[in-house]
Amino acid sequence: MSDRNGLARPGGHGGPRVLTVANQKGGVGKTTTAINLATALAAIGERVLVIDLDPQGNASTGLGIDRRKRDLSTYDVMTGERPLADVVMATAVPGLAVAPSTMDLLGVELEIAGEADRVHRLRAAIAALPAGAYSYILIDCPPSLNLLTINALVAAQAILVPLQCEFFALEGLSQLLSTVDQVKRSLNPELRIHGIVLTMYDGRNNLAAQVVADVRETMGEAVYETVIPRNVRLSEAPSHGKPALLYDVRCSGSQAYIRLASEVIQRERRLAAAAA
Repeated sequence: MSDRNGLARPGGHGGPRVLTVANQKGGVGKTTTAINLATALAAIGERVLVIDLDPQGNASTGLGIDRRKRDLSTYDVMTGERPLADVVMATAVPGLAVAPSTMDLLGVELEIAGEADRVHRLRAAIAALPAGAYSYILIDCPPSLNLLTINALVAAQAILVPLQCEFFALEGLSQLLSTVDQVKRSLNPELRIHGIVLTMYDGRNNLAAQVVADVRETMGEAVYETVIPRNVRLSEAPSHGKPALLYDVRCSGSQAYIRLASEVIQRERRLAAAAA
């Protein structure tokens, strides 16, 4: 399967499902969602790759990849120096690999700004992966709508949006959805909103419950049923270089991500049935 630019489409002919985890706001649980959803998917038998496209490299750190051992990174992929397969590293989670990030990514936008294929770099890299290597690819984006995020949206079939349960939760969401719509119209007609996941929910806070109600009223079925609670163990896990599901699988945060993975799979089945 290829698009109007002649590039092979990820996900075609039984290829991986590519989901971009994005929100231009920082501190909403985006990286936490990427690594723990990936871990939960791997735990139920999926072959998963996390692509760390954030120069901060927190997804790589949270999956146990020492910064000193990132000799190759997604920077090398985006500049065309190395294929994605060369960059991938194994993690402690069976079935889960990561393409790590380094701070070098900060300069990649300037380096490729003049290239005709600058928004298609990641899609082409994913399409060149060995057939059958992964069933799911999750892309962790920087907290901004820059060229890296655009690459992630162009490469994906769907976007998953973490939204913090706070007063300004919906502020900025319209900008993100507008960007998704523009990418869909001009660069990636297959792009869909997979779902919005509410994060950092504090059941003791009346405001949090009101935010959940407001978001569900505004976004309807786009919002996942699963809500991710504010949880100390989720916050502690990255400092130990582990997903929360390895650090403490019984904690409320880990259990929520297991439920979210099940919900993602269910939506995938519905999408596949609708497309058949």
